[in-house]
Amino acid sequence: MSLRVFSAVLFCLALASASAAADQRGDAQKQVEFGIQVAQKGLWREAIYRWERATQLDPTYAAAFNNLAVAYEQEGQLDKARAAYEKAVALEPNNSLIKQNFDLFKELNDRAAQKDGRQP
Repeated sequence: MSLRVFSAVLFCLALASASAAADQRGDAQKQVEFGIQVAQKGLWREAIYRWERATQLDPTYAAAFNNLAVAYEQEGQLDKARAAYEKAVALEPNNSLIKQNFDLFKELNDRAAQKDGRQP
C-alpha cells in the first residue's frame, strides 16, 4: 500500500470517528434537553434517567454530569451527587457554573454533615 493510499485511509477513519463522536454528543444533548423539560415539571427520577443516559452516550459531556448531580442532590442521593459534580469539574475545570454548583453543594452538605457529626 502506498503512503498516499495509507494516508487517505487514515483520514477516512478519522472522519468516521469524528462523525460518530458528533452523533453521540447530539444524542446526549437530546437526552439532556428532555431531562431539563421533565425536571422543570418536578419529575426528577425521569430527569436522572435521561441525564444518566446522556453521560453513557457521551462520557465527556460535563453539563450532563452537572445536571445529573443537581438531580441526585434533589433526590437526596448525596454520594452520587458529589461523584457527578467531581466528574463534571474534572471534565471542565474552568466552567464557573459547574464550580459554583459544586461549591454550593459542598458548603450546604458539608455543614449539615458536621452538624450531624457525619463525615462530608
